[in-house]
Amino acid sequence: MNEQEFKATTKQLALRVIRLVGQLPQTRVADVIGKQLLRSATSIGANYRAACRAKSTADLIAKLDIVEEVADETPY
Repeated sequence: MNEQEFKATTKQLALRVIRLVGQLPQTRVADVIGKQLLRSATSIGANYRAACRAKSTADLIAKLDIVEEVADETPY
């Protein structure tokens, strides 16, 4: 998967999660879980885009580590 495909995929994930969270019931539990899911799912693409603008190899690796962490957190 190239850079543009990954950007498009992460954007589609964010949009799908936004729609999903919008369909959750209006309960306190759903609100808390929904907010966390929104933050983590939308953070994947945002952090990947930041990694694409890395100023060095070390910066790129550090930013991609964040992408990996958030991507792992999202399905949990």
